[in-house]
Amino acid sequence: MKTVVFSSKPYDRASLVPMNAGRHDLVFQEPRLNVATAPLAAGAEAVCLFVHDRADAEAIDILANLGVRAIALRCAGFNNVDLAAAANRGIRIARVPAYSPHGVAEHAVALLLTLNRRIHRAYNRVRESNFSLDGLLGFDLHGKTVGVIGTGRIGECFARIMAGFGCRILAYDVFESPSVLAVGAEYGPLERLFSESHIISLHCPLTPRTHHLIDATALGKMRDGTMLINTGRGPLIDTPAVINALKSGRLGALAIDVYEEEEGVFYEDLSGSILPDDQLARLITYPNVLVTGHQAFFTREAMQAIAEVTLSNLDDFAAGRDCPNAVKAG
Repeated sequence: MKTVVFSSKPYDRASLVPMNAGRHDLVFQEPRLNVATAPLAAGAEAVCLFVHDRADAEAIDILANLGVRAIALRCAGFNNVDLAAAANRGIRIARVPAYSPHGVAEHAVALLLTLNRRIHRAYNRVRESNFSLDGLLGFDLHGKTVGVIGTGRIGECFARIMAGFGCRILAYDVFESPSVLAVGAEYGPLERLFSESHIISLHCPLTPRTHHLIDATALGKMRDGTMLINTGRGPLIDTPAVINALKSGRLGALAIDVYEEEEGVFYEDLSGSILPDDQLARLITYPNVLVTGHQAFFTREAMQAIAEVTLSNLDDFAAGRDCPNAVKAG
């Protein structure tokens, strides 16, 4: 099956090509899919998309008119695809529902530890032969209360790790996980989690209900000095509200691997230009803020799993079989 792989980077080729072994005709394109770039799929039966590709209704129509009949997402989320438009044009969609939840949870912990013990600041100081400890004071994790919002596979892994540090775990999800309860977590309302947690980590999906879950109201319910970690989705956080909370001291520290306006910024080298996003440019100047560029998933194991499942989904599409990872409208 001829497949155009949009948003492709060298690491995508390195993982997909060896595993493909000639099963499909993969054509790699660096641009992201949108209305302007959709014609690059001419002659293909399928396209392979990532998180910042935009398959809206107009792009879907272009793809369908070109003969594309399948979309293979090499990510878990599908909010960037108009599912109804794809269904109307007979385009099948499949995703990679889970890959390396341990990797994402471990990255969240790495952000937490780095921010707490000021490792990033200490690293830069030592490189300049500055061994002063002023401004590097952290706190013991042992005995602290950690709020985990979203207790799917990633949230469960994060809760297990934090329980290993001797933390008290408060959890919130629409469904209680027996595995999370087994590590000693307590489920309860968000208001309790906000008011009692020293650290809050976001692992919930982005839905209309969770959009800007962390807004001025939520921040106002948190204890002074709370640390907030987000490796979920950027729009879970209302960025202007978080900036105000950082300025007031209500929020003691922030670590994000995702950002609401990350499209066109994350995954790109902008070191030779001026950062176009004023809010992000402001955040990265704060000493109590740590930003990484949507790399929490980026482990060898995750890239292998993404390649395996993506190619398996393409196999199902090519053979006309039902796909266990299919995504449908409604």
